[in-house]
Amino acid sequence: MSEKRNIARAAGILGSATMLSRIMGMVRDMVVSRLFGAGLATDAFFAAFQIPNMLRRFFAEGALTSAFVPTFSAALRQRGEEDARELANICFTLLTIIMAAITLAGILFSPWIVAVMFPGFKAVPGKFELTVLLNRLMFPYIFFISLVALCMGILNTLRHFFTPAISTVFLNVSMICGALLLRGFFEIPVTALAVGVLLGGFIQLAMQLPVLWKKGFPFRLNFDFRNQEVRHIAVLMLPATFGVGVYYLNITVSAILASLLPQGSVSYLYYAQRLFEFPQGIFTVSVAQAVLPSMSRQAAEGDMAGMKESLAFGMRLTLFVTVPAMAGLLVCSTPIFSLLFMGGEFDYAKAVNSAQALLYYSLGLSFVAMTRVLAPAFYALKDTRTPVWTAFVAFLLNVVFSLVLMKPLLHGGLALATTLSALANMLLLLWFLRRKIGSFGGRRIISCGVKSLLASIPMTVTVYYACHWIDWSLSGQKLIKLSVLGGAIGLGVLVYTAFSRLLRSEEAVELLSILRRKLGRNGA
Repeated sequence: MSEKRNIARAAGILGSATMLSRIMGMVRDMVVSRLFGAGLATDAFFAAFQIPNMLRRFFAEGALTSAFVPTFSAALRQRGEEDARELANICFTLLTIIMAAITLAGILFSPWIVAVMFPGFKAVPGKFELTVLLNRLMFPYIFFISLVALCMGILNTLRHFFTPAISTVFLNVSMICGALLLRGFFEIPVTALAVGVLLGGFIQLAMQLPVLWKKGFPFRLNFDFRNQEVRHIAVLMLPATFGVGVYYLNITVSAILASLLPQGSVSYLYYAQRLFEFPQGIFTVSVAQAVLPSMSRQAAEGDMAGMKESLAFGMRLTLFVTVPAMAGLLVCSTPIFSLLFMGGEFDYAKAVNSAQALLYYSLGLSFVAMTRVLAPAFYALKDTRTPVWTAFVAFLLNVVFSLVLMKPLLHGGLALATTLSALANMLLLLWFLRRKIGSFGGRRIISCGVKSLLASIPMTVTVYYACHWIDWSLSGQKLIKLSVLGGAIGLGVLVYTAFSRLLRSEEAVELLSILRRKLGRNGA
């Protein structure tokens, strides 16, 4: 099977599993918005969850994966399973010790962490104390999810993608059950959500271990911390922590500054970010996770031409999906919040405020997606310095843009600042990678982006007018709203696909070909 098909197949598996997870995540957020709305309790919960979640994105899914996968892939390819198994066991032992220490420190120093990250909460009676309580309850989540990330890196390298992707479904299920079944047992009902997070992290880890055992990689304690490859991973991780996680650092900065804005601002940004991550999680992250093992293997074998082709193919697939997704979110932001979240404690004014943040986030969907594909290319080449410098510049720009835009646009300005910094990060990564490895199909990538943009124009017009058949400010009418929005999205997909074919988009032909082959095999 060609590397293109490997990547597309892996992205398809990841995308399918992640779609189910994102749907359950959407259900979770609908439950949270209905039961708790957008105010003091939700601001406290989302802020408290932001801290271990930031560490997860920085350390577990970002730096650990980017540093571990290329090294583990090289060990597996060059020296075989035995050495790769030893490396995995050492990393598991060391990671367990480090994350246990970090978790304990996070629980002990939670009041100081919350005070630094969310200074505005002290002005509201009870808000700071609630955030500290929830943060202490949820901090062990980073312990479980870091070990999950290690398992994910091993399984993805072994070309098993489904279990790591599907495991996040159970985090969402755990949080939903906590909100619905446990809130009556706590004096502060939102505490049930924190308990759900903790249980969800444990379940995610428990799901990975049996699969690793079947694949021949059962974890054993190994304290050989002088291992050269482990040291190499540690060296790669230090800069990778910042390089891969800058986008999420920017989100965290937005949450910190939002704590200084009117109450509910942290919640508006959270709900918007969750919807923004829906297309990202289904496809962008799937492509990035599928491309990294391929690029790492090709780089280890010295196959630069193959690596360039894998990178270019991943970028073209990303543009083909994220450009229309961006356009769709721009015109559907208010209808989506009206359908999914309006009701109970979440009224139309809160839906509009959340939709405003989503609109500004949506402008940067393709920029963030391209960054997620470009950054791992540097790590596959064992270059950790370049992404750090580009990320540092993007971070500084985000802080400047946030401070300038938060006054006139409030929480919307914080979302727009994130988009502008993502654009800067993407452009810098493209420029440095072009200098490092030479041309990697830039004309075809630009052609794909232009064709996707042209095909998105008639799609956007179609969806816009289709969504204006009803008044989205009215409460209830969920079945009618679902029919209109679902019909508009379905019609938009058909229009985009048709115009992509008319424009002879290579990615449309490739994906349709893969779909036909899959359907043909299933039929046979």
